[in-house]
Amino acid sequence: MTVAANVNQCLSTIKGIEAQLSLFALNFQDEKARVVLHESMMLMEEIKKDLQTRITELELEEPQYKKT
Repeated sequence: MTVAANVNQCLSTIKGIEAQLSLFALNFQDEKARVVLHESMMLMEEIKKDLQTRITELELEEPQYKKT
């Protein structure tokens, strides 16, 4: 598996984790738990942005990784 494929797979996983955290935050009654889940979701958002930036860099550096 190429580096680009690994990074894209990681990005997909992070998106799934972010969605699950959002669902959990909506379903919890405990405010502390909701806050922790929301903060974790925001951290996943930052990681997702970093990975998207890295994918763009990979596509610029290595044209063969660019999605068509």
